Amino acid sequence: MTLLELIARADERGLAASAVACLDRCLPPPEDGDDGPEPLRPLWAGCERGAEWAARLDAAHAALEGGAGRDATTARVRALLATAPRDFAAGPLRAWADACSLLALDIHRESDFPAGDSARTAEACRADGAVGGGPLVTGELRRQSAILEGLAETAGTPGGAAGLRRALDLSTEGRRVLRAVMSRRARGRGRPGDVTP
Repeated sequence: MTLLELIARADERGLAASAVACLDRCLPPPEDGDDGPEPLRPLWAGCERGAEWAARLDAAHAALEGGAGRDATTARVRALLATAPRDFAAGPLRAWADACSLLALDIHRESDFPAGDSARTAEACRADGAVGGGPLVTGELRRQSAILEGLAETAGTPGGAAGLRRALDLSTEGRRVLRAVMSRRARGRGRPGDVTP
């Protein structure tokens, strides 16, 4: 199935986890270099059954407002987190997950082409498998699909928690790749394709 089909068929658990994963891996490292808790991690615990979902959203938003960075990427993640539905239901979560998917792909596209020399949009890349979208976009598309597929396979099973752990592992791997590219570029040595996703 395509990424769009996976999003269309996902249940509330898969939608919430995939959305949080998209935002989580796009956050740049803290400006002070502190490797403390990631601000969106409390949301992961609420993805299985929606436990304390609204309260966890508030906590994550407060953590981002409280010093997780003031750069443009963090601002985009913060703005999209603010639109998250407070009801843990498939309908509103699907629209949010779709928006988070697009944001993650757009951030990866911009990292593939920092000079803005690609006319490809995130929507276009998602529609045709990232043809011409660059290695980071291709890796991000693959990662989003793998997360949704894994969550769908473990939905309603005793191994449901394992599906969430796998999604977290995939997201953590993706965040390391993107941060490595951003770090190299900030030091003036990075070029598109320096890091393979």
